[in-house]
Amino acid sequence: MALAWFFRWETRDLVWSLWLSSLLVGYAMIVWGIFGPAVLRRREDQAGGPLATWVGGLFMLAFFTVHFGMFHFVHSVFLNGFYPVVGEARGFPGPALYGEVLAHYWWFVPLAFLAERKAFVLEPVPPAPPAMSVRAADIAARKERQARLTPTRGMMAPYKNVVRLHLLIFFFAGAHFARLDGFLIYAVVYAVYFFPWRLLKPAAGAPELTR
Repeated sequence: MALAWFFRWETRDLVWSLWLSSLLVGYAMIVWGIFGPAVLRRREDQAGGPLATWVGGLFMLAFFTVHFGMFHFVHSVFLNGFYPVVGEARGFPGPALYGEVLAHYWWFVPLAFLAERKAFVLEPVPPAPPAMSVRAADIAARKERQARLTPTRGMMAPYKNVVRLHLLIFFFAGAHFARLDGFLIYAVVYAVYFFPWRLLKPAAGAPELTR
């Protein structure tokens, strides 16, 4: 946020860089979320067959490509109306607009990948507990192990930024008509995207205050 203020970014620069990073990093997370578990299953020598895994993965990829892509296309229509990249917004965005966005804000994408690097770590699957054990810990371990080997485990993570951008569009609309710009918008975007709201939640097992 300080850099945006220092380099005199306009609101247009901020929102389009976030849109581009949400699209490219989010789509990469979807691809990794679909095919990453296939690598783990192969390491575990689990049944299912590589052909079935790839066919199912490609079907899911096609679905999420359309679904995730359409969300960003619709968002780009609104953003182009409020903060056009070049000149005045006329009609629906086209390849020329997206080319301009990529040319201007590509450098923000590696920073976004760096921020989401944990999503691309392929952690080893924990050892399998005894198959017939009914202990609560073993049952929980089996569920966790199965979830780790199942595609779509992390599918909701890329959509978090989609929801954030969706909500911010209402704010951008109000800011646009109120002719707001600058630090206020930076502060709101920072609060929505980057503020560690989880730190405000009480820790699990923390004692409650009593009178």
